[in-house]
Amino acid sequence: MRFNVLEHRLVPEHHLLTAEEGDRILKELGVGREQLPKILRSDRVVQILEMIHGPIAPGRIIKVVRESLTAGYAVAYRMVRER
Repeated sequence: MRFNVLEHRLVPEHHLLTAEEGDRILKELGVGREQLPKILRSDRVVQILEMIHGPIAPGRIIKVVRESLTAGYAVAYRMVRER
């Protein structure tokens, strides 16, 4: 891979959660896994995370932390899916 998109200043932080962390977050938010926004395994960020953590199965949750002018930072969660 020639370019790591996670190092680009416009790409927010992405963190792969463990299965236990994902289940805890879903319970705290009171939502089901399918209610989260999706991110495809073909997404460049997921490909980089796979290089770091190994294969990422569909259904895993990724935490996205964005800078926010009003709140300081904003956290979002996305579920990995195949297509």
